[in-house]
Amino acid sequence: MTNQHLHYAGAVTEWLTDEQQRAWRSLQFMKVRLDECLTRQLAAVSGLSLPDYSVLVALTDREDGRMRLYELAEKLSWEKSRLSHHVTRMARRDLVVKERCDDDRRGAFVAITKHGRTEIAAAAPGHVATVRAHVVDPLSAEQLRSMGQICETILASLTPDA
Repeated sequence: MTNQHLHYAGAVTEWLTDEQQRAWRSLQFMKVRLDECLTRQLAAVSGLSLPDYSVLVALTDREDGRMRLYELAEKLSWEKSRLSHHVTRMARRDLVVKERCDDDRRGAFVAITKHGRTEIAAAAPGHVATVRAHVVDPLSAEQLRSMGQICETILASLTPDA
């Protein structure tokens, strides 16, 4: 596509070049396929979904295995209502518990349970092996470093106030 312009809501936006469009679509397709692959792998070896795994990883990153609900939502970039519903479903399966916050009556903590720790410990080796096989191993050290820098640059541009 040449330098065509799109007029939208009073602003002029330049179309993506063929190379830019290829890169953008590749990123989209890679994300979808990688999530599908990770979802299949987790389902094959555990009862955890990819969102379950993300919640448990965030909690196990903390020494005490607990976070305020709003902190967890920020860390995962999830809406609070989505996280609240998901945590409720995880609590029914004894992966996490909701705990009242003494300092803030409306606030709550989410804490990983012993069962949740057992589940993530069992699922993690296969998950890491899948990440290694499809993301780490196919790339050279230089490509992996570049990918990390690229992702960090894009993430920095996606701050909530951007």
